[in-house]
Amino acid sequence: MKFKDLGLSNTAEMLKKAESEKYAVPGYNFNNLEQLQAIIKACADTRSPVILQVSRGARNYVGATLLSAMAGGATKYANDLGMKAPIALHLDHGENFLICKECIDSGFSSVMIDGSALPLEENIKLTKQVVDYAKKFDVSVEGELGALKGIEDDLNIAKSVYTNPDDVIKFVTATGVDSLAISIGTSHGAYKFKSESDMLRFDILDEIAARLPGFPLVLHGASSVPQNLVEQINKFGGKISGAIGIPEDQLIKAVEKNVCKINVDSDSRLAFTAAVRKFLIESPDAFDPRGYLGAARDEMIELYKHKNTKVLKSSNRY
Repeated sequence: MKFKDLGLSNTAEMLKKAESEKYAVPGYNFNNLEQLQAIIKACADTRSPVILQVSRGARNYVGATLLSAMAGGATKYANDLGMKAPIALHLDHGENFLICKECIDSGFSSVMIDGSALPLEENIKLTKQVVDYAKKFDVSVEGELGALKGIEDDLNIAKSVYTNPDDVIKFVTATGVDSLAISIGTSHGAYKFKSESDMLRFDILDEIAARLPGFPLVLHGASSVPQNLVEQINKFGGKISGAIGIPEDQLIKAVEKNVCKINVDSDSRLAFTAAVRKFLIESPDAFDPRGYLGAARDEMIELYKHKNTKVLKSSNRY
């Protein structure tokens, strides 16, 4: 199946436009219908492009066949809403060539091959193998240098390894990737910083951007962990303590410095959980899933709208 048959776009042109106009395309992960509805509705309302991201956990949870069908349905839903901005379907943290090939063959318009745990030469070899296959189908490829600490699905990295700016030109030139995920202090999960005074390594970002002028850079693990959502979860029976994300002003600064794709997952999970907990506590007699799932969807719509308009600056681009 070709991704264009599903009404999808690859990310190459999306990211070029974002880099030239100094905004970031949102990379929003989804695992179910409500998350997908919320992403499309928010991006339609804000006229923002979007990259629908699928992790290994999502593939296991939903199934590859159904995921492709959902993405095709999402583009039709977007058309019904009058959305003109492009939509991509992206594999997040593809762990090997076969997974990337499977996703390309099933209609994904973009894939990430994560060889960041490998020595540089092995990472280059694996990434180039994916690029060579993807280019036959006009599918975009994201590579990664450096490793983010934290936990996301099956990823569990104990320590960050910052991207070495001296490696980026060789990696990009040798592999032919369309974008590069870098490590400058973001991390997976809801426990990113020890305190709100922690800072991203903008010195590393500046060095990378100087070596790769105009080249699309990507930040993973960039949720801000809104404290109002954490407080709501805890108020209605949750037990989340010490969760601190990436301050929004630092993300805005990163966008100004050549980052043109920013991934957000944990914030969506927090919004979903906060709304469900509140609904069920306040409506103890409720048992129709549409009630609490609809509340979760509405909470996520507002979250995504905020991200697009205030943080990523991706609104009103199409």
